Amino acid sequence: MNKIVRHLMFIICFVCSSSILFAQNSSEDVMRSNGKIYVVVAVALTILIGLFVYVFLVDRKISKIEKDN
Repeated sequence: MNKIVRHLMFIICFVCSSSILFAQNSSEDVMRSNGKIYVVVAVALTILIGLFVYVFLVDRKISKIEKDN
């Protein structure tokens, strides 16, 4: 199960880093000057952290059930 979690984290990091390469400067500057970019980053990080915590907790529960059986 840990392999699946590692592969999932790798894929998510790869997708996030590749999307940064295609970002356009004009929209980024407008959002940065208005301060909205920090809200977008905070929301995205909150969602990603929540997903990682959820996957970690589910992995622990499944491991515990496998050990009991």
